[in-house]
Amino acid sequence: MPLKAARQQALAALLRTRQVSSQALVLEHLRAQGFDATQATISRDLDDLGAVKVRGPDGRLVYALPEPGNGHGADHDEIRRMLGGSLLAIIPSGNLVVLRTPPGHAAALASTLDRAGIAGVAGTVAGDDTVLVVCTERTPGRAMARQLAALAVTPVEPRAIAEPYRGATA
Repeated sequence: MPLKAARQQALAALLRTRQVSSQALVLEHLRAQGFDATQATISRDLDDLGAVKVRGPDGRLVYALPEPGNGHGADHDEIRRMLGGSLLAIIPSGNLVVLRTPPGHAAALASTLDRAGIAGVAGTVAGDDTVLVVCTERTPGRAMARQLAALAVTPVEPRAIAEPYRGATA
């Protein structure tokens, strides 16, 4: 097995079994297993594996891997679970949709939406508690907001779609 594949396999096993909060800790664990890598290499490996930071059970941000699926994208059930478990509000604007989540949930939701390949979604940008969904040129944000609300296991209040988030500034 090539070195990169072996290192990424060890990294994936580490993230499935331990709560790792920093790349420095990832490096420490991998070096203990005999892998000599740099922080830049670990950063690329984390990106290749689709790792994102999420809130752990103790409230700390830790690296996590996407749930296993077919390896090519998020399936319908995974999308519904992620939207139902983390979506607080949906605010459409032009060809954009702002999704509000609890702190620490935005990256995992954005990753799921990106892997899902939803028609009309050009891509996402995630913060800590906000996901910006950029729609393709011919997809209105309001239509995408309705589609995402319909996918959520726990329905989002219709007013959360129509009213902008009050904490936003112009």
